[in-house]
Amino acid sequence: MTTSQLLSEPCGESPSPQVVVLFSGGLDSILAARVLQEQGLRVRCLHCYSPFFGDPDAVPRWRRQQGLDIATLDVSDAFCAMLRARPAHGFGKVMNPCVDCKILLLRHARRYMEAVGASCLATGEVLGQRPMSQRRDVLNAIRRDAGVADVLVRPLSARLLDPSPVELSGLVDRERLPAISGRGRREQMALARHFGLTHIPTPGGGCRLTEVENARRYWPVLSRLPQADTADFVLANLGRQFWCHVDGRDYWLAIGRNSRDNQALQAATRMGDARIFLADIPGPLAVGRQAAFWPEPVLAAAGALMASYSGRAVRQAADGQGVGVRAHWQTPDGPADWQGVVMPARDGLWQEPLWEPAHQEIRAEQKARLHAATGSPRREEPAGKA
Repeated sequence: MTTSQLLSEPCGESPSPQVVVLFSGGLDSILAARVLQEQGLRVRCLHCYSPFFGDPDAVPRWRRQQGLDIATLDVSDAFCAMLRARPAHGFGKVMNPCVDCKILLLRHARRYMEAVGASCLATGEVLGQRPMSQRRDVLNAIRRDAGVADVLVRPLSARLLDPSPVELSGLVDRERLPAISGRGRREQMALARHFGLTHIPTPGGGCRLTEVENARRYWPVLSRLPQADTADFVLANLGRQFWCHVDGRDYWLAIGRNSRDNQALQAATRMGDARIFLADIPGPLAVGRQAAFWPEPVLAAAGALMASYSGRAVRQAADGQGVGVRAHWQTPDGPADWQGVVMPARDGLWQEPLWEPAHQEIRAEQKARLHAATGSPRREEPAGKA
């Protein structure tokens, strides 16, 4: 990522920040920024986002509510590349690569810090709050592997951790930093009252990869598409998800649940994707990823499945009438269409992805990778839990 790319996002109002704080929008990151501001430091918050976490649209609201200078940084491509390569520290209880995620964000934050001329990085991490990524040994490993040991401070737990070079330099006064640990929020709430915060976010992880419902959507994308990218995971967030496997090949279909889904699906299509819709009556929109290369039986089955989510199509079929379906896609050679008549049906080639099979695949893959790395069998669970 180039300096010009790093600086391309709106950076708020404060010139020449001294400290860049990784900012999720949660209470801990707000408090980390406020604690450092209280020492007279110029603070800029950095909100990183991807298809799995972050909400850049919320930044203007956070600026108003919290009075903070907040910039945004899109880390989607780098995050997807990390998932394709598989996280070195493994997944948590679901599909969350918490340790590798923090390493990746800190590496990008350091580049941003250097690009804007700041001297220090900070996070809202709390010792012992998350058993996978906020144990003392893991916090040390993250700092080391991200290459930020010389510039990182964790203000909320600072006096429970070894003094950082930033504190030893005098830039940050260690004695004025908190000593918070554990999963409770009592001390954070006391700090929030101290700072007069009126908008306190509710606790929550905020990462879609920690949720089973989302992970069952993402794992087929990651495990069946060798070069799964940002656009693929954006599509995985939308509508109802279906996969089928025919003649050694995987096929992927997303079907809108409402008009909002339909609009988002339309925006998510790219070259070679098919938009599948009912020809003569209202109904959902479906998108087949790279469906320009699908055989006709697979397209017809996709149309039948999509039609089954239209009440009017189902009623028409009950009267013995087929339903007209069309598919449209764009190729380098120009637009193309397919059309046919189908009977709405949900039993057939297409299946919704389920979490338990995905979970078993994830654990089997992790076990195999650990065995390959060590040469001997090891326990199946990763180093910690989310």
